[in-house]
Amino acid sequence: MLTRSLVVSLGVVFGSLLQGGQVGEYRGVPYEDGCHTAGAQKVPGKIECAFYDIGGEGIAYHDSDAKNQGSGGLNPADGTYLNEFRKDEGVDTSYTKYHDSIDNSPYDLVQPSADLLYVGWTEPGEWFRITVDATHAGTYSMDLLYTSNRGGTVSVDVNGKDATGPLQVQSTYNAADPIAWRQWHHWNRMTDMAVIQLGAGRSVLTVHTLSGGNMNLQSFDFKEVLHRAGGK
Repeated sequence: MLTRSLVVSLGVVFGSLLQGGQVGEYRGVPYEDGCHTAGAQKVPGKIECAFYDIGGEGIAYHDSDAKNQGSGGLNPADGTYLNEFRKDEGVDTSYTKYHDSIDNSPYDLVQPSADLLYVGWTEPGEWFRITVDATHAGTYSMDLLYTSNRGGTVSVDVNGKDATGPLQVQSTYNAADPIAWRQWHHWNRMTDMAVIQLGAGRSVLTVHTLSGGNMNLQSFDFKEVLHRAGGK
């Protein structure tokens, strides 16, 4: 697995991005750990949020605190891959669990698979970046697999430019569930949440939490709308 110092020394540039309000070289690199993923995530296809780029605070992500509330916190640091996934990074990550009907409850609108990693504990102002690799230039729609106790808004940038504007995330709160904490585990899928343009090859997406927060973001599924940019 790449260390942060190695990432910075690589100086990889995927395009000019806005960093802290300034245009500069993006020094993050696609996530790789030898287990789940290697290299830029492919479009069309499912872009998994927990595999955000390597680069650290202020480069690959911004989080409101340095502690990972999921890995190594809620999930004990017991040496297992899922419980310790990226535990030393500020982005809060966890995974879907089937014991005690946590993520496979009857209150799901869409039931996820077990052991799916996701980004959670989101707060307004936080963001993370994911390098993607599009097979060709085109127009893509996005589906979102998520939970949201109180609703909120997110947005997506492409190479530092806003590509979606604020996107309303529907609440998955269900008053019929007798277990209060499980309100954060009612899964749903928003289909055709947004449509964006991507060039061929690599782009860097930045996912922003704008309002609401406390959403669990598992994946954005990119589906081709047009076969080729300018085509049919």
